[in-house]
Amino acid sequence: MSKVSSSKVPYLIEGGLAVDDRGKIAFVNDFSFEGVKRCYMVSNHRVGFVRAWHAHRREAKYIMVVKGEAIVAAVAIDDWDNPAKDSPINRYILSEQKPAVLYIPRAYANGFMTLSPDTLMMYFSTSSLEESQGDDIRYHARYWDPWQVEER
Repeated sequence: MSKVSSSKVPYLIEGGLAVDDRGKIAFVNDFSFEGVKRCYMVSNHRVGFVRAWHAHRREAKYIMVVKGEAIVAAVAIDDWDNPAKDSPINRYILSEQKPAVLYIPRAYANGFMTLSPDTLMMYFSTSSLEESQGDDIRYHARYWDPWQVEER
């Protein structure tokens, strides 16, 4: 059974970066396009802008940063009308320097905040645009707030 239909929690599919005298190749060889029906790219106009929270009852997504860096987060939805504000937040830092694809299952809200200029996100969806319409639930960008960058 594919991970698309069997996993009920977000997970990261790690890739790699190969560099030699010709240049470099970024890859995520363990990512399969099984179940993917469309793809699209998203960018923000400025660093630190939050684009969140977006959820679907039936649609799952895969997310990859193809340029730059971003915080990407996902929260399981327990109640579509009034989700718990103290739900656990799955938080990831995605970067073009460490290729990976993040799986967001159905029934999770997701969002991101750009960390560097000109960050470009690529999304792969398991629903067509027509299937996605009517399955689109939005929450305020700070409903859950994992967007703080902690100084270390």
